[in-house]
Amino acid sequence: MLMRLTKDSNGATAMQVKQQLVSPTALTATAWQQLLVKFNQSAATYQRNVCLHELFEAQVERTPNAPSLIFQEEILTYHEFHLRANQLAHRLRKLGVGPESLVGICMERSPEMVIAMYGILKAGGAYVPFDPSYPQERLDFMLADTQVAVLLTQERLKSHLSNFKSQTTICLDSEWDSIAQESTVKVESDVSEENLAYVIYTSGSTGQPKGVMIEHRGICNQLQWMQTTYPLTTEDAVLLRTPFSFDLSLYEFFSPLLAGARLVMAEPAREKDPQYLVNLIQREHITTLFLVPSMLQMLLEEDSFVTSQTLKHIFCSGEALPFALQQRFFARMPSHTRLHNLYGPTEASVECTHWDCERDTNRNFLPIGRPIANYQIHILDEQLQPVPIGTPGELHIGGIGLARGYWNRPELTAERFISIAECGSQIVESDSRLPTPDSRLYKTGDLARWHADGVLECLGRIDFQVKIRGHRIELGEIEAALLAHPGIRACVVTAREDVPGDKRLIAYLMPQQAELPLNGELRSHLQQKLPTYMMPAAFVPMTSLPLSPNGKIDRKQLPAPDEILLARETDFVAPANDTERKLTQIWAEALRLRAIGVTDNFFVLGGHSLLAVRLFAAVEKEFGQKLPLTTLLHAPTIRQLAAALAQPQSWSALVPLQPAGNRPPFFCVHAVGGNVLEYYELAQQMCPDQPFYGLQSVGLDGKQRPLRSIAEMAAQYLREIRQLQPQGPYYLGGRSFGGVVAYEMAQQLRAEGQAVALIALLDTDPIGWLKRFPRHVALPYQARFLALRIKRHLQNLRGLRLRDQWSYLRKKADYKKRKLATMRWQLAHLFHTRQENRLSETLREVEEFNYRAARYYVPATYPEPVTFIYAQEEISTTENIFGWQTLATGGVEVIAVPGNHQSMIKAPNVQLLAAQLKARLTQNQPKYQ
Repeated sequence: MLMRLTKDSNGATAMQVKQQLVSPTALTATAWQQLLVKFNQSAATYQRNVCLHELFEAQVERTPNAPSLIFQEEILTYHEFHLRANQLAHRLRKLGVGPESLVGICMERSPEMVIAMYGILKAGGAYVPFDPSYPQERLDFMLADTQVAVLLTQERLKSHLSNFKSQTTICLDSEWDSIAQESTVKVESDVSEENLAYVIYTSGSTGQPKGVMIEHRGICNQLQWMQTTYPLTTEDAVLLRTPFSFDLSLYEFFSPLLAGARLVMAEPAREKDPQYLVNLIQREHITTLFLVPSMLQMLLEEDSFVTSQTLKHIFCSGEALPFALQQRFFARMPSHTRLHNLYGPTEASVECTHWDCERDTNRNFLPIGRPIANYQIHILDEQLQPVPIGTPGELHIGGIGLARGYWNRPELTAERFISIAECGSQIVESDSRLPTPDSRLYKTGDLARWHADGVLECLGRIDFQVKIRGHRIELGEIEAALLAHPGIRACVVTAREDVPGDKRLIAYLMPQQAELPLNGELRSHLQQKLPTYMMPAAFVPMTSLPLSPNGKIDRKQLPAPDEILLARETDFVAPANDTERKLTQIWAEALRLRAIGVTDNFFVLGGHSLLAVRLFAAVEKEFGQKLPLTTLLHAPTIRQLAAALAQPQSWSALVPLQPAGNRPPFFCVHAVGGNVLEYYELAQQMCPDQPFYGLQSVGLDGKQRPLRSIAEMAAQYLREIRQLQPQGPYYLGGRSFGGVVAYEMAQQLRAEGQAVALIALLDTDPIGWLKRFPRHVALPYQARFLALRIKRHLQNLRGLRLRDQWSYLRKKADYKKRKLATMRWQLAHLFHTRQENRLSETLREVEEFNYRAARYYVPATYPEPVTFIYAQEEISTTENIFGWQTLATGGVEVIAVPGNHQSMIKAPNVQLLAAQLKARLTQNQPKYQ
């Protein structure tokens, strides 16, 4: 959420404005209207009660002699294509195919493949694509799951289908002479728009793929929207290169043939060859392309592609289109070629939003746009309530194009396709005013948010489903395949993008025996179970998998594979002396890794602030030297740490986390624990030319006495800051307790006549604000906030079924338990070496002094704006906004980021926090070359 709270134009006091904030947090009527109706004004009147093949048949009547299908040297006119599809439809009808019948297609790209699709639809059936490149085990599962009675294939692929036990297998190439004896008259079937058109299998989290059932009405709405918005004519040509098991291919297969355009087919196995594709585009005068971004990236490297004069539209879908790739597109491509960003899961009949990319844009992100015709988009929180503009939430889809559900998976269907009655009453009421109301919403699992202009931004996945090169992948399916290998005891698979634009699947494996099976053996095992696009790029051996405090695998702590594999297999550097050998043993025990080289980076190996405490406690015990935890920032390897032990550095409260850059530095104050290692990830996410300094507590070196008051801390930190930056404007911030110190620093700077351009309060409570009021005034505020929390819970419970009410209460109770368990674990982890060394005692002493300083702090009002960035999972947001508005009379900018008080500064949430912080720094800083 993003809003600015200031004094209104009628001169209302800050207190009067704040009185409004403590009312229930429900959205205003205007906000409801904007989110649920205005942003979803997508009504369009298209032809209804029509099926996919009927749209094609109407086009045949308009352009019977126009070329429809081009493959190598073969050209079929619309009329010829229509007759062949009719003949196949008659044969299928004789075999019992009709509405709701599933018919399989296992073919390589060819005219027969397209004829098979249309023939099945004309017969009234629904087609199921079986990609012949899939491994045998996956094909066998899909065939057994669908139990198709008829399978259409080619003679050369029959060996792939040896386990198929259906009644009939037809090879269209070798048996066409027989099929050609059938009637060419159009088949009359009683199929309707509510019947199935196709079933496409996508990756499944349980280890098996799942079939998505799409009805005619959904895909027909899609194609009519596409033709209305981006019309094709008989002068256009569309390239077919996408595998037919991938739903983006639906646009390629059907869009041109419903509009009189030409469908040009790429040869099998050549769809990934950029030079071949460029030559085909030029030879056939292709005007429209549908691509995944990774293929667009490859084509943009081809000079002959960027000089194409025929290309008019390029549509990207299947995976996130990077902002940088959009900019490269506009830098390389001629102005007459337009780029479009489409978004949507298979469950939405291909796409649900669209965006025309802007050649000259002021945005620093690439939107997924607005809903396509007759679709609705809702961004909801965990209680299925709409979130305000700017606030991230889960993207839910409604409208005409929702899938019927998952084939033979009623439980999963009920989980992902929810009744709109489960949502807030305002959504139910607004649904009746929206186009093509539907009683269901689809939970995408994608994190997104609305912008004030009604544009959607997608922020990534909520769960562990990923998209790579356009393929939607459930990581659990790969993990299940790996665990089927007798040499694997435990595993976890994740998608990493350590190099921008290069997202790869990485498998982390614990072997049954001492050694991991060879990579070649693992790949051979997986090739029998998974398609190529689900094959991990690397296998990383692990002695143990990192766990979170609640005992679950902590994917954020999985080490980056390239650096580790390089260090362990190529550039492994062994200890050179006794100090390095001792440090290597300490690191191996703290990080639970083996074979650590002396040039391996602590943070790359998965190190974090809590592990640093354990590491430095062991270092102090072994060497008798106390080093600040921040030593790891400039000495993150064993060799560098050994040098630091030999020549200890002077201690300073000011810690360079990312010192490079020519912009004014950002100074971020420590939280109550005093340590600034927790800001390491945040600093790395900032712009390369944005200096980022942490301010750690005095006393962490174990030699100085901790400071007793927030005013003393602010004064000391400003003295050190001025040695680096003598004059303002200053850019300050801090998480939790650190935000209060930054606020006091701004007060002192302002009293000295210095400018403060930014105060970023990262989930900071306005400590002491109630102390400004007499007790008889403060107590009613406290009671009101308590009542507000209770009321909020009651509102969330209202309208839920009894079972869902219990589920809601259990979630809240579990959250409290997890929070307390985490705190207990952290305290035990932090102080378990208390009797052995003084490091933990030092940390505890600093924390106690900081708590005491907070207890006695009474803040003054501040007449300038502040920025309050809060964690969405915390429940005291309203109170904190209210308190900060009391103190910062110049206005409070309020921004929501995902996560809780701790996880907001950890991956993946830290990326969104950094984006918000970068935006604030950019807005308030002068322009630098």
